[in-house]
Amino acid sequence: MPLSPRAERTLSRLLKPAVWTGGLLPLALLAGAILAGTVSQDPIEDVTHRTGKAALTLLLVTLSITPLRRLSGWNGIVAARRPLGLFAFFYACLHFLVYLFDQSFSWGFIVEDVAEHPYVTAGFAALVVLAPLAVTSTRGWIRRLGKGWQKLHRLVYLAVGLGVIHFLWGVKQDVREPLVYAAVFAALMAFRLPLPGGKKPRKAARAPVRVERDARAV
Repeated sequence: MPLSPRAERTLSRLLKPAVWTGGLLPLALLAGAILAGTVSQDPIEDVTHRTGKAALTLLLVTLSITPLRRLSGWNGIVAARRPLGLFAFFYACLHFLVYLFDQSFSWGFIVEDVAEHPYVTAGFAALVVLAPLAVTSTRGWIRRLGKGWQKLHRLVYLAVGLGVIHFLWGVKQDVREPLVYAAVFAALMAFRLPLPGGKKPRKAARAPVRVERDARAV
């Protein structure tokens, strides 16, 4: 059921501050933990884990935009997709930079590590897939690529899947947390499957043209 115009205006006003708050919260919590000295005995591992989990969490939130839009009828929520995706890419880059620092930027060892350890390979591949999606997220690239833009940005599914595998394979003992992420990812992908009888999931009513440009994503 579509939202009332008043409800849409109210939610639209709250959307941007909510997205920025959510996007910066992991960084603020990380900085607070470092300043307060509450990180674990292995601070590098702690920071690596926090940044990686922030990236994967924000990617899953980004994928949840489509289900939320269809279920609520609020097309304006698609405006959150791009900043959430860019925040996710930021944390993924930060995660990778911490890994490089931990390896003392020893490129020969890093290449060997990526090639020999499957969980590192999966994480690096996820970052490689995300990079062109972040670069081409602007309206200018949407115009340049046309219909190919949407096809390109469907690679986000691959990136998130690789991220989940990276998390799952990188955990040595308790795999419950990465399994929760895997279950959420599976549910979000299942939502996109055709309904019985070959019907596609019901879409929300069309939004104004300005919003539709931002909505042409996964």
